[in-house]
Amino acid sequence: MCAGRLPEGTVPGMPDGDGYFGEDVAARYDESSADMFRPEAVDPAVDLLAGLAGDGRALEFAVGTGRIALPLAGRGVPVHGIDMSRAMVARLRAKPGGAAIGVTIGDFATTRVPGEFAVAYLVFNTINNLTTQDAQVDCFRNAAAHLRPGGCFVVEVGVPELRRLPPGQSAVPFTISSTEWAFDTYDVVTQAMSSNYVTIVDGRARHWSIPFRYVWPAELDLMARLAGLRLRDRWETWTREPFTAESRGHVSVWEKPAASA
Repeated sequence: MCAGRLPEGTVPGMPDGDGYFGEDVAARYDESSADMFRPEAVDPAVDLLAGLAGDGRALEFAVGTGRIALPLAGRGVPVHGIDMSRAMVARLRAKPGGAAIGVTIGDFATTRVPGEFAVAYLVFNTINNLTTQDAQVDCFRNAAAHLRPGGCFVVEVGVPELRRLPPGQSAVPFTISSTEWAFDTYDVVTQAMSSNYVTIVDGRARHWSIPFRYVWPAELDLMARLAGLRLRDRWETWTREPFTAESRGHVSVWEKPAASA
């Protein structure tokens, strides 16, 4: 599957004021990522995040159309979101309960909002949408700055699939059909990657490419340490299966030390 927040099957738009998530993507985002909206995908994430939030507030980086924020708020957790895409946020606002969720428009790696939070979180591989190591480090520092002592930063992201690359190959396909071909490309020197889409519309081929930066679990742990956080838990999925050498993704929880520590 693709590396960042853009779901498999979505034709990406060109970057504009909303980045790669402008109106053309926002208009069909929920439909194209329908599997991610199923209760079996959403409920375990909401359960874990609600438990970490307790009686505190939650901050979602890249809140998007509210796939996680809305049900989490429905559990009684006050949620605030940060997102660069006004088009995506407009879809959130149009949903029941969307008007009650505060949203700040901006880059989630650096944008600050008032107050302290019990949990900050970043889901669906979106850490990879930050295309430099510096930006990813800034994201961890931004999360830590928003957390109260004892608060947690949660990231859901895939493990780079470099083992699927035979010698001399730099691309891994993830969609092949009669009208669409999609593949990820990897640069193992810089950790740059891209998701590439070729679609056939009315007999004409169109190509789009979106940049990402893949990141390893150990590298994320070091970013957390630089931000003053420490690893608390790591699982393969939101349902807390053990993380192993065969895991294709992970949900990791880093904790901000309590003031007494």
